[in-house]
Amino acid sequence: MVSALLCATMVAGMVVVPAATAQAADKKLIGVTMPTKDLQRWNQDGDNMKKELEAAGYEVDLQYASNDVSTQVSQLENQVANGCDLLVVASIDGSSLGEPLKQAKEKGIPVISYDRLLMNSDAVTYYATFDNYKVGQKQGEYLVDALDLDNQDGPFNIELFTGDPGDNNCNFFFGGAMDVLQKYIDDGKLVVKSGQTEFEQVATANWDSAKAQDRMDTIIAGNYSDGTNLDAVLCSNDSTALGVENALAASYTGEYPIITGQDCDTPNVKNLVAGKQAMSVFKDTRALASAVVKMVDSIMKGEEPEVNDTKSYDNGTGVIPTYLCDPVVVTTDNYKEILIDSGYYTEDQIK
Repeated sequence: MVSALLCATMVAGMVVVPAATAQAADKKLIGVTMPTKDLQRWNQDGDNMKKELEAAGYEVDLQYASNDVSTQVSQLENQVANGCDLLVVASIDGSSLGEPLKQAKEKGIPVISYDRLLMNSDAVTYYATFDNYKVGQKQGEYLVDALDLDNQDGPFNIELFTGDPGDNNCNFFFGGAMDVLQKYIDDGKLVVKSGQTEFEQVATANWDSAKAQDRMDTIIAGNYSDGTNLDAVLCSNDSTALGVENALAASYTGEYPIITGQDCDTPNVKNLVAGKQAMSVFKDTRALASAVVKMVDSIMKGEEPEVNDTKSYDNGTGVIPTYLCDPVVVTTDNYKEILIDSGYYTEDQIK
């Protein structure tokens, strides 16, 4: 009788374990680290990826690092220690995460570098991004067409802004644009009155709008305060463009310049509609998130994920197999079709 009671008790104890708990224990845990919540696009990237990964049956540890490298290092170390099965990393500084990446490799944890290439680490398994050289090309080509540089004598005054020097993507953004624009600078059709043309001179730490504004304030005071026209400003992204636009509003009195951007952040789309920014290169983060989720799923199933570039992205330890998504130019002519009709924004968000 006692044995029967013990067996009954054990069986009862077993059946109270919910099936959902056992299922959850089998779920793979994916660690996702984003650089900051300060830029709208990273919030969208993180949210989109988390939703899609969870819909695909994964648990997700999503972290934002407040643009602080030491915070991101700690977050990654915690994700490794907590048993994440795969890491997706959008870095603040692609060269500063060597130690946690080393720890991940030692534990056999695959690493997908997200949008910003992780440098000088053999722990990086795959890379997913947009064609960032093409982003720069499109910005440069837009300026060539808008200023009609192939038919006009000029000279036209231009200033140059790119992003954080620790972000490897900047080399592609700025390089792609300058490969288009340099010949017009060399023949005098484009003039950089500030004289600031080298990458180190035009980089903007942390892609910070306030830093871009401060630099533009100085450029205006030194070169355009007498009413000299500034015809164009190459900005590699929308946060630098926003800083430039704020500086122009505060102290520039000439004709409004043509300004490029990237990411289609809501303040910049509003400026685009208002005529304060000519274009922004749209990188649909939904497409990138979907591509990464497919990569994660393939890796977790022991399959080879789809890549479409095996030549271009060397992180210092070798070429990283890469999946590239295509960027799209957005102007006043097509912003409704690209941004609103697609469901990326609502009309109210950009009013």
